Amino acid sequence: MKTNLQITETLAAFASEAESNWLIEQKTLSGKALVLAFVKVPRFISKKIIERGEFSGWTLDQVVRLDILMQLDEAQIDMLFETAEMQEAVALTRSLPYLNNPSSFLLRATDAVRSNMGPVFDAIAFGNTYPKDYFSEAAWNQLVLKCIFNDKAIHQIIGLDERVNQDLANTLSDFAHERWSANRRVPSQVWRLVPRFMNETLRTDIEKLAESENARDVLAASLVKQEVQIPGSTQGLWHELEKPEPIYTA
Repeated sequence: MKTNLQITETLAAFASEAESNWLIEQKTLSGKALVLAFVKVPRFISKKIIERGEFSGWTLDQVVRLDILMQLDEAQIDMLFETAEMQEAVALTRSLPYLNNPSSFLLRATDAVRSNMGPVFDAIAFGNTYPKDYFSEAAWNQLVLKCIFNDKAIHQIIGLDERVNQDLANTLSDFAHERWSANRRVPSQVWRLVPRFMNETLRTDIEKLAESENARDVLAASLVKQEVQIPGSTQGLWHELEKPEPIYTA
């Protein structure tokens, strides 16, 4: 199985002999003892950053926890979700795309979007393929909008450009109108989500943007117009606007 091979390669590259031996011992267990091994991981496995491969950006303890999760059944994983403290919840959420029958954990994934714990939300929102593959349009839009409302970098959402939709574009326009009426801005890069869905309201929004005194807004308007005229031509050009902006200041 591809995931098991990727885990094995990662552990071989980053785990010490003592860490590897501990994991081998735990994987001989079953039932509650194996579930408990998931909880005990930080006592025996470091938080070394994985620097390459499928799990680049993860920590070693998260990869080990995924390896243990691969041995558990759905009921056992659900039990872990119910009792998870924050770091356990982050590992569980990051692991969702790799689990057997990922769609069975859709409620857990949407719960992560609603989480008040920033690291848990980030674990589902950024670098995670689960939302792109399994979220409904409404759940997807909620994820993107929460990122925008909290001034988080939406370009880190996997599938951002693939899953744009008319309802999201319309909601962004409504949000911009609210901000503008209060003499505030929206992050300039959010406008990357609207070119495919232009209507009279959005065209008016882009013209207003083009007349802004803020250079980032002007650039965003220019990129939207270019993308409308030549679809696909702005790929890679939005990077200049990817730095988070404080949207609750004038």
